[in-house]
Order: sequence, then C-alpha cells, then structure tokens
Amino acid sequence: MNEIPKEQRPYERCEALGPSALSDAELLAVLLRSGTKEKSALRLAEEVLSLHQSENGLLNLMEYSPADFSSLKGIGRVRSLQLQCVGELSRRIWKQQAAKALDVRNPATVADYYKEDLRHLDYECAYLMLLDNRDQLRKSLCIARGTIQCASVSPREVFKAAIAHRASGVIFIHNHPSGNPAPSRDDCRLTGRLRRGGEALGIFLRDHVIIGDNCYYSFMENNILNEV
Repeated sequence: MNEIPKEQRPYERCEALGPSALSDAELLAVLLRSGTKEKSALRLAEEVLSLHQSENGLLNLMEYSPADFSSLKGIGRVRSLQLQCVGELSRRIWKQQAAKALDVRNPATVADYYKEDLRHLDYECAYLMLLDNRDQLRKSLCIARGTIQCASVSPREVFKAAIAHRASGVIFIHNHPSGNPAPSRDDCRLTGRLRRGGEALGIFLRDHVIIGDNCYYSFMENNILNEV
C-alpha cells in the first residue's frame, strides 16, 4: 500500500482511530494483510465486496463459495478459506447473541435465531425446534434441504424426531429464497397437516415461522395457526 498516504492506510487508521472508524473495505484489507503487484490490499478488499457485481458487501463473505472468491486475482486457496471463516465467525457471533434473547413464545426472537442461517440460502431449508413441557428449547434440528422452490418435508419425519427427543411441542421454521416470507398455499397446507398430526400425538405445533430477507412471517403472530 505504498501508494496510499500513511495516514490513510487501513493499519495506521485502525491503530490511530480504532476498528469502528474503518470502512468495510478497510476492515477487510487489514485481514487480507497484502495485495498483489498490481493492486493494494484495499483494492483487493473492494473487489471482494463487489464480487459478481453484487451490492451485498460484507454479506458476500457468507454467500460465496471458495470458487467464487478464487475467481479474483489475488485470492487463492488460503485467502478464500480465510474469507469463508470470517463469514462463519460473524454468523456464530450473531447466533450466540440471538440465543441469549431467544423466547420461543416470541416469533421475532425465533426469526432472529435462525435468520443468519437461512436468509442467504438460494434453496429452501427447514428446521425444527423441539420444546419441553415448559416451552423451553430442547433441541434444534435441520430436517430438510431442498431446491429453490421447496424443501421436501414429511410430517412423519417431523414427529419421529419430536418423539425421539420427547418433545411436548414443536416450532417449524423454513426460508423463502425469494426473500418474501409470505406463506404459499403449500406452506398453509403443510402447517395444517403438522398441527392436526401433532394434536393427535399430543405434540403441539406452537408456530410456523418463515424467514425472508431480514424479515419473517409467523402463523401464530398472524392468528391463522389454527385456521389452516
């Protein structure tokens, strides 16, 4: 970064002003440490943040594969893995913070708990929260991974897992890759099947939460859980 005035270099700015004063690109440049003969670490960081003309910036670190990162000159195997690890660290930090605030009776906290796992996916994925008789989280399971259209979910598998873990209640969670969490007809039909099947077994469906792009839809919150 010799072409950049010393006081404008990310390392020096971080040392003088603290990391909160740095831009996204500057923070990433500090992690990358160096660039190439043709470009500085800062320029390389800017290219990572605008990879494939995306406007998602830092979200790229969780969305892209090693092959995506390696498509940039200056990002090899090691740096590609480093960038993925930064994204994963961010996701885990968020997850731990969301876990502290989790209240299964509050759909917003349920959505927060899962949104960084689900909102970046380009296919549907379904999770199941298994609750004890005090409505406390006993276990969280990923029960289906699908295509861009639909995760294949069997009520039989849902309640097989619930029985195996001695759950008294369940919350079903899945994402919409489109970013719009509004329930489809299939979502409503599945919710009805899960509710009725659970009632027959004494394992009650507490909610079905759909994760969109930084938004969610809750059947319970919208007062239709018992109407589908």
